[in-house]
Amino acid sequence: MRLLSKKFPVSSNIMYSASAISVPTSCCYLRLHCSISTEPSHRPKLSRIRTNPSLNYPGKFIEAPSSRITCSDGGLNEAFQRLDGLVHIDDYSPMEAYAYVLELCGKRRDISKGRQLHSRIFKAFPASELDLLAGKLVFMYGKCGYLDDAEKLFDEMRERTAFAWNAMIGAYVSNGEPATALAIYRNMRVEGVPVDLYSFPVLLKACGKLGDIQSGAELHCLVVKLGYSSTDFIVNALISMYAKNDDLSAARRLFDGAEEKGDVVLWNSIMSSYSTSGKSLETLELVREMQINGPVSNSYTFVSALTACEGLSLAKLGKEIHAAILKSSHCFEVYVCNALIAMYARCGKMFEAGRILRQMDNDDVVSWNSLIKGYVQNFMCKEALELFRDMIAAGHKPDEVSVTSVIAASGRLSNPLVGMELHAYVIKHGWDSNLQVGNTLIDMYSKCNLTGYMGRAFLMMREKDIISWTTVIAGYAQNDCHVEALELFRGVAKKRMEIDEMMLGSILRTCSVLKPMLIVKEIHCHILRKGLLDTVIQNELVDVYGKCMNMGYATRIFESIKGKDVVSWTSMISSSAHNSNENEAVELFRRMVEAGLAADSIALLSILSAAASLSTLKKGREVHGYLFRKGFPLEGSIAVAVVDMYACCGDLQSAKAVFDRIERKGLLQYTSMINAYGMHGCGKASVELFNKMRHENVSPDHISFLALLYACSHAGLLDEGRRFLNIMEHEYKLEPWPEHYVCLVDMLGRANCVLEAFDFVKMMKTKPTTEVWCALLAACRSHSEKEIGEIAAQRLLELEPKNPGNLVLVSNVFAEQGRWKDVENVRAKMKTSGLKKHPGCSWIEIDGKVHRFTARDKSHPETKEIYKKLFEVTRKLERETGYLADTKFVLHNVEEEEKVQMLHGHSERLAIAYGLLRTPDRACLRITKNLRVCSDCHTFCKLVSKVFSRDIVMRDANRFHHFESGLCSCGNSW
Repeated sequence: MRLLSKKFPVSSNIMYSASAISVPTSCCYLRLHCSISTEPSHRPKLSRIRTNPSLNYPGKFIEAPSSRITCSDGGLNEAFQRLDGLVHIDDYSPMEAYAYVLELCGKRRDISKGRQLHSRIFKAFPASELDLLAGKLVFMYGKCGYLDDAEKLFDEMRERTAFAWNAMIGAYVSNGEPATALAIYRNMRVEGVPVDLYSFPVLLKACGKLGDIQSGAELHCLVVKLGYSSTDFIVNALISMYAKNDDLSAARRLFDGAEEKGDVVLWNSIMSSYSTSGKSLETLELVREMQINGPVSNSYTFVSALTACEGLSLAKLGKEIHAAILKSSHCFEVYVCNALIAMYARCGKMFEAGRILRQMDNDDVVSWNSLIKGYVQNFMCKEALELFRDMIAAGHKPDEVSVTSVIAASGRLSNPLVGMELHAYVIKHGWDSNLQVGNTLIDMYSKCNLTGYMGRAFLMMREKDIISWTTVIAGYAQNDCHVEALELFRGVAKKRMEIDEMMLGSILRTCSVLKPMLIVKEIHCHILRKGLLDTVIQNELVDVYGKCMNMGYATRIFESIKGKDVVSWTSMISSSAHNSNENEAVELFRRMVEAGLAADSIALLSILSAAASLSTLKKGREVHGYLFRKGFPLEGSIAVAVVDMYACCGDLQSAKAVFDRIERKGLLQYTSMINAYGMHGCGKASVELFNKMRHENVSPDHISFLALLYACSHAGLLDEGRRFLNIMEHEYKLEPWPEHYVCLVDMLGRANCVLEAFDFVKMMKTKPTTEVWCALLAACRSHSEKEIGEIAAQRLLELEPKNPGNLVLVSNVFAEQGRWKDVENVRAKMKTSGLKKHPGCSWIEIDGKVHRFTARDKSHPETKEIYKKLFEVTRKLERETGYLADTKFVLHNVEEEEKVQMLHGHSERLAIAYGLLRTPDRACLRITKNLRVCSDCHTFCKLVSKVFSRDIVMRDANRFHHFESGLCSCGNSW
């Protein structure tokens, strides 16, 4: 345990002034800010030590020995062997020789020889002279990473010199304890030991590592006061300190203020500062300036210049630097070659990077790691794994950096077997305690969809940081384990850890699925309290509030965003479309385009979906035109959305034309067109396209079979439907969903095979869902099968007693049978439960504006003209075609005349009347209804198309109806 001196306690708030250095008895203090921990575990022992502030060694200083004891190549072994004959030579100081070799051991990090020297020194010199070499021993142990030995030796010194203090400070800095280094410095100041020139570089390095710019600035003041401000290596250390504290302006002022710029280290320091701060252009400008006015470049200059080259835009300049290196004498230096590999990798030039490695004669682990990492960064993950195998075959031992890169590669490839092998390799070599390796393992298992292994890897980590928690929460969220993600987030909150924007984004996406409104509001409050509200988080909040059906909050947050980007608009458009506010979504898209923002693919998908829901063909065509003008390729999800938009807007011909222009058709594209044919009643075309898809070796899935069975159902293709359901089960081994069974029940019902449909429902492998019973009840209603209908109605009420749609269907069945008491009971039950029937609604688009109508609606500004036109149309149909309203479809217990008035006020008739009133003669009327069109309104539409020579395209809840010359495309079966 490291202890503080009992005699001189270290304050965490003060440092002594420079005057204390020259005058030990001075009591003039200077406050020096320090946020450095001085807890016992980070402090050296300073007790039981005699100090002499002005101590100087007698005689000459210990300097580097002459060439008689140093070998020609500076080899440690030879220098070590020559020590044997020096102790007995009168004209040469053995102390100088030992000091030099100790320093060499430290630089070479050879602890074995260092310990041997320590033993020999102890035997060769009297105790009174041991302190003269103690500083060098402290230096050696510190450089070799043996901090405890350095501390022990330092604590046992009877008299310490400035060199010993500097050696101890340097030991702490080089072993990752900069806070303790500054604490030692304070004790040194307290004891009045003079600060020399060589104290400042290591102290400034400690300030840089800690990010303690105030202490660094105060040391800078001390440098100026002592007259060292023009010393080259101190200026270089100051530049580095300011750069590491993100104060490049101060670093640049120091560089510009240097009187003599002939020192290459000075240039390298400022270039390295800009380069490591990501200031590539500034770095390269300095390189140019150095070539013109500065000293000759060395290897460190080239490394800084290469580090600044990143991206394709700087690849050419990187090649120029490479050419300069080849002309110089530094082309064979390993760290220059490694920098070249890293530069080419960052610029995406992996062939050139690989060629550098192949041409190296002295490649090391860093060389291979740089290339492996480059492959991963450039999404060449298979090549990264192959290179890793080549690295092992070449005799290089991988380190933590190597395995971190290849684990990331296996994750991107979704290759769990390789990932697990690497995990085993990590455990075998004891790297599982490495924080970065652990975080990468979590991410790899997440990408491989192995959340169980991911969770265990997280729990086995001895040390976890905010990245660990963020990665595992994101992993659960991305793999639809939203409850687990939320539980871990609660754990983070309990630990009072700092929550960053990445974690907030993941947890908000989790909330968008779980929809826990209370938790979303709590997170929102936390964001506001911590001041984390930026545009990215605001966009996430808009999306999550939209998913939670709280458009009020979503709108307020959206309007409060000052610098709205394309994601902001896209989130709001998607939220509006998700909450059935399609008109608002269309308006938002218009505003976004007017604001000069280019829509991305997500925004376009959302607006195409909104146009499809509204059946607004004009808006849909405008969006398609926007896609064409902006150069979006007609492929993938965009192509599917355009086909679906035209199909849902009633323009099957345009949908087919778009489908034919798609160059690379896949399953999604075929399925969208099969579905388009199905909703327009073109069952045979759907079957032909499905067979073509199979001929093209595109394997269908559950969704494509569902679209096909839907098409067969609405076209009355019972035999084909049965056959395809059999193909699905036996040829493609796909277990049917309840939705597939619904289609078959519906087909049987339309073919008047209600009894067979009932038998099929009873024989189903899975328990029939409400949708199955609903389809059976609709068939019974169409064919007056009262007994089976009663069973189906009872099952519906048992399964979903609070579903208003099912209750309305049951009520209608009772009404058709004249069971008005049962009707009243069902409606009373709905009223008691607070359930409401979705009101019938129809709309028509005229001149780019959507006009919406409900039954017997009188809210439209042109209500009088609409009802007048509807009266004229009805009278003309009655005169010319003998039309009479069929009141059996009015399921209310009222007088006959009132039933007729109810029929005449249906929403689709109001839409047709307004269309006849405000569109040119013979123009096609495109109408959308949210419910199934009734039989009397169906007849009304056919007669209008014949008498007024108007084509009518109507989309109801079931399908499209194309009315032309008194006929409908559905064949009176819908």
